[in-house]
Amino acid sequence: MKDAETDTVRGGPAPDGALDEAGHGARDLGFSASEGSGPGAGGEAAPLLSAERVKVVFPGRRGDAEARAVDGVDLDVRPGEIVALVGESGCGKTTLARSLLGLVTPTAGRVTFDGRPLEYASRALKAYRRRAQLVLQDPSGSLNPRHTVYEAVAEGLRIHGHAGDEQAAVADALSRAGLRPPERFFLRHPHELSGGQRQRVVIAGALVLEPELIVADEPVASLDASVRGEILALLLRLRDELGLSALIVTHDLGLAWNIADRVAVMYLGRIVETGDVERVLTAPRHPYTRALLSVLPESETEPVVLTGEPPDPSRVPGGCRFHARCPVLASGEAERAGVADACRTKDLPVLPGSGPAAVACHWAEAVGAEGS
Repeated sequence: MKDAETDTVRGGPAPDGALDEAGHGARDLGFSASEGSGPGAGGEAAPLLSAERVKVVFPGRRGDAEARAVDGVDLDVRPGEIVALVGESGCGKTTLARSLLGLVTPTAGRVTFDGRPLEYASRALKAYRRRAQLVLQDPSGSLNPRHTVYEAVAEGLRIHGHAGDEQAAVADALSRAGLRPPERFFLRHPHELSGGQRQRVVIAGALVLEPELIVADEPVASLDASVRGEILALLLRLRDELGLSALIVTHDLGLAWNIADRVAVMYLGRIVETGDVERVLTAPRHPYTRALLSVLPESETEPVVLTGEPPDPSRVPGGCRFHARCPVLASGEAERAGVADACRTKDLPVLPGSGPAAVACHWAEAVGAEGS
C-alpha cells in the first residue's frame, strides 16, 4: 500500500526516487538539512531543551557494580533545531533521551526546558509532556491494534483535557503528518495501513498537542528503504512550517547527514564529538566518528572494523573510554603524537552542549595543536 503523500528529502529525491538500502542518499546530491533556512539553521538562540552534566546510573544485580548508562552529558536543542544523537546500541543514547523527557530521573545533573529545571511531580510532568512529545521506533508497537486512527490521535487530547474541537484538531494533525484527506483515515485500524502510514499516525499523535519539541527514537529504523526518505522529509517540513525542534536518536550517521543541523556522537555514556553536522561529518576528528562514517555506503575510505565490543557500562575503563578499541592507539599513531599514556589513563572533560565543534580525544587535540 502506498503512503497517502510522498515527500522527498530536502533538495530533491535520492537516486530513483528513494534512499538506498541503508536509508542514505541525500548528501551525495549536493544538499543537506543544515543548508536549509529553518529556524535552527545557524541560530544562536537560548536552548529550548538542555541537559547539564546529566548522569543516569542503574543499580547492579546481585552485588554487581552500578551501570553508568549516562555518565556526564551536556546537550542542548535550540528552538527550531534538529539535533541527531548518534551511537551504537548500548551507548546510552535512548536512556539519555528518556531522561530528557522525564521518563527516567537523572541520578545527577539536571534537565531544563525553556530555561526552567524539569520537575518530576506528576502534574508538572503532565504539563511538560504536552510541550515535548516522544515518537517511538516501532509504529506497530506504539499503536493499539483495537483503536482506530482517530482514537489513537485523539488520545493525547483526552488525557490533557482538550477543550476545543477534537475532530478538527485530529484532522489537522493527520493532515500535517501527510495523511490527506484526513477523514479517510479516521475509522481505519493500524493493520489496514502501510508502515509509513502507521509512522505518520504516530507523528500525528504527537503533533495534535502542538508540542515545541519532538524526541524521535530511531524514527525510520523499522521502515522500508522506500519510505524512510518520506518520513525524514516530513520531519524537515514540520521544522520549517511549525518551528518544531527535534532530537533524533539513531545509530545511523547517514540519517544524521540527511536531516540534522547538529550532531552529537555518543560512546559508552558520554558525548565524544559534537558540532554542526556538516563540519563533524565531513571532517570528523574522533576515531570513533571516523569508524562510524567509514562503513556508510557513500564513504570513499576503507571501512574501519573496530575490535571487540563496547565495554560494559558497569566497568567503564580509565582514561579515554574508547581506548581499548581505538585504531589510532592500536596503530601507534597516538604513541607518535606523545599521548598514548594519556589515552590509557587520563579522563577527558564533558563536552559543551552546543557552540563550536568539540571533541573528547587526546590524539585529536594533540594533532590539532600541532597543525595550528
